[in-house]
Amino acid sequence: MNQIASWWDGAELWLIGLPYVPQLLLVMGVVLPAAFGIARGFDLVLARVFALLGRDRASVPAPTVVGGEH
Repeated sequence: MNQIASWWDGAELWLIGLPYVPQLLLVMGVVLPAAFGIARGFDLVLARVFALLGRDRASVPAPTVVGGEH
């Protein structure tokens, strides 16, 4: 665990030593894909959980129109 913490500290120090624009590009190049991947993973997991519970969109009946006008 100490090796991971030491590596992380070194990476942080290297990152904050960079000028602003390279910092921004590097962080966005890592954070945006990571956030997208995490969101996609949650979406897939929750879709399967809802499907197992019978609460997915396919199992919800479409609303009916009362009154004859569409």
